[in-house]
Amino acid sequence: MIHADRITSSLSTEEGFLTPKPPFDFAKSLDFLGAFTPMRDDHQIEEQSLTRAVAVGGQTVVFKIRSTGLIKNPRLKYTLYSERPLSSGLRDAVIDRIGFFLSLSDDLESFYRIGYGDVDFAPVLQKYYGLHHVKFITPFESATWAVLSQRYPMGAAQKVKQAIMEKFGTGLEIERRLYRAFPEPSRLTHASEDELMPLVRNKRRVEFLMGVVKAFSEIDERFLRTAKYDEVERWLSRINGIGGWSSKLIMLRGLGRMEKLAVEKRLLKAASTVYGQGKPLSQARFDQIAEKYGPWKGYWAYYLRASSSMSSVK
Repeated sequence: MIHADRITSSLSTEEGFLTPKPPFDFAKSLDFLGAFTPMRDDHQIEEQSLTRAVAVGGQTVVFKIRSTGLIKNPRLKYTLYSERPLSSGLRDAVIDRIGFFLSLSDDLESFYRIGYGDVDFAPVLQKYYGLHHVKFITPFESATWAVLSQRYPMGAAQKVKQAIMEKFGTGLEIERRLYRAFPEPSRLTHASEDELMPLVRNKRRVEFLMGVVKAFSEIDERFLRTAKYDEVERWLSRINGIGGWSSKLIMLRGLGRMEKLAVEKRLLKAASTVYGQGKPLSQARFDQIAEKYGPWKGYWAYYLRASSSMSSVK
C-alpha cells in the first residue's frame, strides 16, 4: 500500500531567483495554466504567483514562484519547500524542472520576427507578447495524459489523472493546502492492473498506461530532450498505445520540441478564427501557413491555441 500524503509543520525552505529569457510575461503563463484542463487542480494560482508540487528523485518538493521583474527585464523569485533539506544536486534538478516547465530559456526573437511579418497573426502575437511555452511538468505526465485522453472527454480524463495522483502520488501541506505531485514512473512500476482498473475503468487504457510507465522508467530524460526529433519520436511510437498523433503531442507539450505539430480539431478551429475570418481553414492551407514558421511552428500553434483557450475563460 502506497501512502501518498505527507503533512508536517516543520519543512525545509530555500529561496532564490530565476532570470527568464526576455520578453517573458509571467501573468500570461498563469493565464494559460488557469485555462489548461489537464493541470487545473495541480496548483494554486494567485496574483503573480504559482504554487505546485513536483516529485524529483523520490522526494516531493513544493515550489512557489512569483514575479519580481518586468516583461523586458523579467525575474522570478522562488521558494522551495521540502520535508528535509535538499542536496545541491536535487536542488539543481528542481530548478531545472521549473525552468523546463515554464520554458524560461526559450529565445523567441526569431519566432517574433516571422510572426510580425504575418499580417493575420501579428495581432495574436501582440496580445500574447511574452508568453513562453508552458509544458506538462514532466514528459511522463504528458505521456500519461496522452493515453488517458484518447477518445475520452477531457474533463473525465482529468478526473482519472487526479485519482492516480491521489493514490500513487506524494504530497506536502503548505499554508493549510495539500499539494500533490504527479508520481514519477518508478513509483508506478509496481502498480498492478487490479490497482489501476478502479481508477482508469478501461482495461485497454490500463494496458497502455502500464506500457508508458515501463518505457519511461527505463529511459533517460536527457535523451528525450536532446536526441534528434525523429529518433525520439520513433522511441515514443514503439510504446503500446502511443501512436503518431500522441507522439507529436508528447514531443510538443511534454518536451517542447517545436519542429512538428500535433494537428487536431481545436487547433484547426483556432487557426480558422485567425486566418479564415471564421470560415473553416483547409488542412492544405493550414500546412502552408505552418511551414512559414519552420522550426517555430510549434510556438505558432501554441499561440493559436492560447488565443482560443485563454479568450474563452475571460
